Amino acid sequence: MSIRNTSRQSGGVDTKLKGNPKIKRFLVTVLLVVGVIVLCRAVYVLFDYVMNGFVMDWFAENYIHYEWVSLPEETDGYYSIIPLWWKIKNLVFLLFIGVVLFLVLAIRLATIMSASRQERKTIQAVGHLIGDYMKHDREAAEVFPENYAMVSAQMTEIKAAMMRQEQLQKEEAGRKNDLITYLAHDLKTPLTSVVGYLSLLDEAPDMPEAQKEKYVHITLDKALRLEKLINEFFEITRYNLQQIVLEKESVDLAFMLVQMTDEFYPLLRDHGNTIKLEWQTDNGDIGGEGDKGENIFYVYADPEKLARVFNNILKNAIAYSYPDTEIRVTCRAEGEYVYIIFSNQGKTIPEQKLEAVFEKFFRLDDARSSNNGGAGLGLAIAKDIITLHRGTITADSIDEVTTFTVKIPNLA
Repeated sequence: MSIRNTSRQSGGVDTKLKGNPKIKRFLVTVLLVVGVIVLCRAVYVLFDYVMNGFVMDWFAENYIHYEWVSLPEETDGYYSIIPLWWKIKNLVFLLFIGVVLFLVLAIRLATIMSASRQERKTIQAVGHLIGDYMKHDREAAEVFPENYAMVSAQMTEIKAAMMRQEQLQKEEAGRKNDLITYLAHDLKTPLTSVVGYLSLLDEAPDMPEAQKEKYVHITLDKALRLEKLINEFFEITRYNLQQIVLEKESVDLAFMLVQMTDEFYPLLRDHGNTIKLEWQTDNGDIGGEGDKGENIFYVYADPEKLARVFNNILKNAIAYSYPDTEIRVTCRAEGEYVYIIFSNQGKTIPEQKLEAVFEKFFRLDDARSSNNGGAGLGLAIAKDIITLHRGTITADSIDEVTTFTVKIPNLA
């Protein structure tokens, strides 16, 4: 029994020695000192014995003075050996410095190698812990020891962010799949109507003109609806494949906005809306189109991409505004930025939906029967373009007034 206990105690001591880095470093230092002594002895033996007393001959020649001493009553004498102590002291001093430097370098090298091994072990250990934490649904405190508290906190944040991103991607993929399914289903309805009315017109060439005109008008409406749905499919495909590259130049915002107002006239007329342009003048007043020459806003941007942003916002404003209401577009400069503000009167957007209007494939209309909106990409594309311009785009909706604010750097 006593032998087994002694063995266990010895094993425990060995375990402590192996696991204590200070003892390890001490043992390494002792081994290095012993190694240096052995090496010096080996060098001495090599030069003094193997090479026929080379070291002693060299030492005697350079560090010992031989002087002949004559005996007073005899004709003979002897050589007196006189050490050259000042040379020997210099030699010992140089050897001492050399040995110290060698020991310092050896210890430093050993310390670096030991630290490197310890660092690799730590990295491997952290890697295993991180892998275990990411693969399994466990709390960070259960996986990481207390001395890894900082790593534990950072990995908790990273994992939470990854889970949020994964959830957003799942929601986006779900919206996209639902949209494609609805679009594919909706394509059948106008296509069936177009085929049906065209068949009637083909089978009854003597149909009364009034009835024929009615069927042609309905067929045209259905064909236009079909075209719109197909365009939504193309928009989804383009967004997934495109890589937005900016080609910047000086852009006159006032001219661009006036031109876009004219282009939107047919759509505005059909919906009964009007657009009012206004921009802040140099003295702080609000001016209209008539005095736009007094304060022209320039930005360094991609005109085609910027026009697409304004186009998507205006389409959205018209689609969701009340009929016979005014859409206001205000442009003002503040410091290094230019603000373009689009306001329309319409149903207040709930806060939870307002936060998602810039997400891909998000539509305000839950019902697919509504013609408002498109594939749910217009505002997402607008946000991507403005972000590439080092700007921001935000949305607010209060008391039946929805406002989109675009902020981009100016030329200054």
